[in-house]
Amino acid sequence: MSSSRLPTVLVVDDSAFMRKLVSEMIDASGEFRVIGTARNGLEALKKIHALDPDLVTLDIEMPELDGIGALGYIMSEMPRPVIMLSGAASESGRDPAIRALELGAVDFVKKPGGPISLDLDRVRDRLLDALRASREVNLRGMPMLARRPEPAMAGRAIAGGGSWATRAVAIAASTGGPRALADLIPALRPDLDAAVLIVQHMPAGFTKSLADRLDLHSRLSVAEACDGERVVHNRVYLAPGGQHMRVRVQGGMPVISLDSSPPVWGVRPSADPLFKSVADVFGAAAIGVVLTGMGRDGAEGMRAIHEAGGLGVAQDKATSIIYGMPHAALLAGGIDQVLPLQAIAGAVSDLLTVRGSGVM
Repeated sequence: MSSSRLPTVLVVDDSAFMRKLVSEMIDASGEFRVIGTARNGLEALKKIHALDPDLVTLDIEMPELDGIGALGYIMSEMPRPVIMLSGAASESGRDPAIRALELGAVDFVKKPGGPISLDLDRVRDRLLDALRASREVNLRGMPMLARRPEPAMAGRAIAGGGSWATRAVAIAASTGGPRALADLIPALRPDLDAAVLIVQHMPAGFTKSLADRLDLHSRLSVAEACDGERVVHNRVYLAPGGQHMRVRVQGGMPVISLDSSPPVWGVRPSADPLFKSVADVFGAAAIGVVLTGMGRDGAEGMRAIHEAGGLGVAQDKATSIIYGMPHAALLAGGIDQVLPLQAIAGAVSDLLTVRGSGVM
């Protein structure tokens, strides 16, 4: 994108009202310019060829060709940053917004619900934040999933099984995170002998769908975390959207602690509270991982893990959709290894072999 002009945006939605509303929000920002609109996926593909927009906002549910179908074509044939417009999350674990993020969408923005006037400021802020993040996207770091990964069958760790955790792997992710997690978590060994705790920046109502999709394709059991549940080996805990997740000791065992205290770095859940609690509870038996994302969440927490004797891994610039969070963690001094995404699962297993048990 040239720095001498405003980035251009194609707005795609089957609702004339939503096309008008989204276009007005974007143009009023003074940071972007709407270059055109489209009513469905087929029209969007024609407009992209004709207008070559820098960015695309893409509705998910549309006639003729829906957003998922259009996104697949865009990312394989004429890749560019795409932001999805989504309705309410499903409860089935098959939420199309999560699939869109796996396919390479930069982010999604939940459409206004209920009285439109009450949601406008929230939607406008989220949309503009997503568009700003899109300007930083590394298109080479966002390859599309060519096909849906096969469900994990053999070697599956027993859900909820195992002893209470004495080692932990804490993971932070933001923009591009669902795509990265879809590669990383299924690659982890079922006999990892550590608990895995994830903070993915995502609004309330969508993290259960993300957890369910990761669980379907992983050899470790994955679930949205619940307050007070035991932290055990070979289980993956995903922080619920809208709540901070920490680990605390109760009765000599680590348990999950959730709360709605103020956002950190403007987000909730935030990785820093999780990482700092993991450093306190697990000490040298902790490994922190910072994946793709905007901002610096996780940097201070990673340094806390490092100062407690633990180890830190950051995703490299080449495979990060946005290198902000990994770079901030590296600059903060908490990183021992910088690795491409595909090497992180193996590195975590290797690093765990040289870690003892925590102070539990």
